[in-house]
Order: sequence, then C-alpha cells, then structure tokens
Amino acid sequence: MDGLNAPGISTGTSNSSGARSPENQAANRQPETPDVSVVIVSFNTRDLLRECLNTLYRESGGVTFETIVVDNNSRDNSADMIAEEFPDVRLIRSDTNLGFGVANNRAFAIAKGRYIVLLNSDAFVKPGVLQLSIEHMDQNPRVALAGGRLVGRDGSWQPSARMFPSYLNDLLIMTGLSDRYPKSRFFGRVDQTFVDQSLPMPTDWVPGAYSIIRRETLENIGYFDSKFFLYYEEVDLCRRFKMAGYDVWYWPDITVVHLGGESSKTVKNLQLAGLQLTKWRMRSRLIYFRKHHGAFGVWLAMQMEKWWIALRVARNLASRSEERRARAAGFRSTLATLTEAWTDTRGGRTSPPQPW
Repeated sequence: MDGLNAPGISTGTSNSSGARSPENQAANRQPETPDVSVVIVSFNTRDLLRECLNTLYRESGGVTFETIVVDNNSRDNSADMIAEEFPDVRLIRSDTNLGFGVANNRAFAIAKGRYIVLLNSDAFVKPGVLQLSIEHMDQNPRVALAGGRLVGRDGSWQPSARMFPSYLNDLLIMTGLSDRYPKSRFFGRVDQTFVDQSLPMPTDWVPGAYSIIRRETLENIGYFDSKFFLYYEEVDLCRRFKMAGYDVWYWPDITVVHLGGESSKTVKNLQLAGLQLTKWRMRSRLIYFRKHHGAFGVWLAMQMEKWWIALRVARNLASRSEERRARAAGFRSTLATLTEAWTDTRGGRTSPPQPW
C-alpha cells in the first residue's frame, strides 16, 4: 500500500483553533480512538479549505473526531495556513502532487478513527452529518462505504448514487442520452436519476466528495489502488468492497454542499488543465477496464470511445459551419489524446510515472 511512511506530518491530538469557542475545543479533544478520522486532500484551495474546516468543527455536534489534511504540494500556502490557524490538524505535507488516491492512502496509514470520512476541501457538511453517518454505519454492519446527498450552494442536486462503468453505461454517457432522458429507467440508470433521491438505497458507488468508510473493512481489502492518479479510484474501491461481499449505500439525510472542480480552476492555463484532466480520465478508464474486464474488455472500451469520437469528427467536418469545423479539430485532438492514453498505460496494464 502506498503512503505507509508519511513524511512531513504535523500531529495534533485535538481539533481546536483560535477561531473556535472553548466549548467546541473541549468537545473535540480526542480520545485514543475517535469516532471518525476526517481526511481532506488539499491542492491550491486555501480559502475553501479554511471554510471547509470551520464548517466541519461548527457542525460536528458531539462526535469525537480527528482531522488529517494531506497537502498535495499546493502553491497557495494552504499548508502554512493549516499549520498557523489549525494547529491541531494532523498535517501531511507532500513535496509532489500525489493525486487523490495515494494522498488519501497516506492519511489512512495514520488514521485512528473507527470510521474514516473522506471530505473534499470544497465540500461543506450540514448539521448532524457526522452523527448521522456514524449511526447509519453502526446500524448496518454489512455496509463498508456510504455517501450522502451532494448539492450545490444553491441546493441543486448532484449525482450522488451511481452505477459502475460498463459498455452500456459508458455509451449512454458518451451519446448524451443519460442527460437527455434523466427520468427514463433505462437512460437514467447511470446516475439513478429516475429514482426518488429522497429515499435511501444500495448503489454501486458514491463520489469521494463525501463518504464514510468502515476502517476495519478498509484495512482488510486494501487502500486505494495507486495506479489511479485521478478518477476511478472511488469506483475501484467500491467495486472491491462489493466483490468482497459488502454493501455500498446512499443515505439522503446526509447532506453535503459540494462545489466541484475548484482545484483545476487554480491552474493558470485552463485549456491545458482541461486537456490534462481529459487524459487523466482516459488513462484511469483504461486501467479500470483492464483490471476488472481483462485484455479484451479494455480493448473493447478503447474501441468504443475511439469510434464515437471519430464519428463526431466526421459529423462536424461534414458541416459548412466554421464553428462546427473548428469543433471537429477539437475532437481530433481528443482522439489523439485517447491514443496517447492507450500508449501511456500500455493498454491499461500500468500507470505512467506520477505525477502525470
């Protein structure tokens, strides 16, 4: 497992800071085994990270928890802010961008809680979220991992209970049919958009913006697969839990505000960042299909995406519109990126040197 030795760790035993009241400081003093270890991976989101932590402390209720922040070599002084304003956070400073999975693995290796909560730095818990999460997990011992209802600041719903990638599911996403017909049981299957989102339900996987993991089970099946630098790491972990006979659940009374995409916005060249994110997604998709569907499976996944992009190139080139023809050039670039992803991962066999 990656990250078993975590250099640059500042360890604290409580979750108090000068900005919090004495009552909250007393409530958050940690026993040897807190209820929860809250793990946050940080990359250039200093101000949101501060808001995330202050919200966490304010809404934690009577839950005992420790907070571990892994800073992925941020350049906005995020780590210094944590050290100065939140001295009791257990801070891990990395001198490289480890990606999401490996950074979390560093925190898993030192976590003390009965449960581990993954929390994005741009996610903010609502009142009672930690307590409800623990209660649900305590009452459902077969559940290894669970998530809640993700919403934007305006309360708009975000996909929170999702199906595993498959040839059919990926095709529905690529063609846009899942977005066009969200209320259809067939077309809306990927994000379960046809289901009443106010009802709890078992699901394939939940996003890592907020999730609670049974630590004992995590130790048994292993941490995030280090091949996934970005994307698909939560999908793979949930799949391994389910393969081991455990359940993954969505509980809508656990509400978390999530912004999304904040780290990528800090990159000066957004076009370059977009291309990098596309390549990361493609690489991780190939690794996922190779791991769970074998050599023929990853080849088929590659061909499906390749021919869909090629079809879009041809369709836009057939138009006399300059805008459409420019769009065709963009799709050609995407096709080249897919070919690079196949080469980089040797057909999904391996992960390129990280950070990518």
